[in-house]
Amino acid sequence: MNTKPVIDANSSPVPEGHSESRNLKQAIVDFVRNASTEITTHDEGLLPALAEKLPAGIPVYVAHTPKSSLEDVVRVSAKVQALGFRASPHIAARRLPSERALKEALTELLEAGVEQALLVAGDLERPLGKFTSTLDVIDTGLLDWAGIKRIGVAGHPEGHRSIGHAMILNALHRKQDFAARTGIKVHIVTQFGFNPNAVCAWDEHLAKEGIALPVHVGIAGPTPLPKLIKFAMQCGVGASMQSMLKNMSATANLARMATTADEMLIGILRGRAASSENRVVQPHFYSFGGAIATAMWLRAVADGRFEIQPDRLKFQVYT
Repeated sequence: MNTKPVIDANSSPVPEGHSESRNLKQAIVDFVRNASTEITTHDEGLLPALAEKLPAGIPVYVAHTPKSSLEDVVRVSAKVQALGFRASPHIAARRLPSERALKEALTELLEAGVEQALLVAGDLERPLGKFTSTLDVIDTGLLDWAGIKRIGVAGHPEGHRSIGHAMILNALHRKQDFAARTGIKVHIVTQFGFNPNAVCAWDEHLAKEGIALPVHVGIAGPTPLPKLIKFAMQCGVGASMQSMLKNMSATANLARMATTADEMLIGILRGRAASSENRVVQPHFYSFGGAIATAMWLRAVADGRFEIQPDRLKFQVYT
């Protein structure tokens, strides 16, 4: 793991002493034991190995990547569910060719025992069918018809590069109303990022705007920094990240950001402890092609196989 400390002038230092380190370690373990993770359909061949490494019953999201089909997502999700995990297939609105295709996919998922899904708009500029947003999918009534009990929706703590704040907030209110009306449990899954303070500030802002949906905070699993930056730029992670990479002080700016999973976890937990608003209930780990490495890291942390570093800003994992 990267041993570079995070320097954050706005956060209070964790108190000195072994008891504080033990308390922090237990808080990390408790938080990560409720985690979820994500794979792609291209990880299908790794499922037997993942079944040996991931904690039993963990939610495993199955991403609908550009080179995969809806049928691929359904097939892999059924296999994930059969292995004893809680499969959560991505339903990408703009990648749905028709309402009939959506109904057929949900029927297959229902038969496989899948009760959870993540709704995303999808990245196609021109939709394959009539669906342009997740609200279009919700409005069909097919999710409650299919017996889906839990739905994740996207959250963007540092904003979205294509959608304005007011529109995002309105959509969250409508999704919250949907949850109240149908009894389906809806939670927010955030994009990954490098700024735990931004996540905590966004969480407090949601409270002020009347959004009470629980938040599953997205965190990049163990990933080499150059690869992580590449994914960040592709996914539009925060204007702060993009501006940082454009100036000559990029190295100094990186030193002030949480660029590893352990730094991000500690930053989030510190922010939760300091806030009266606490919607962040669990982490969601993105693997970015390293499904096995992420699974091993997650399992080690959940089992307590790590050591808090003296500065209590990071920890060393023993996989």
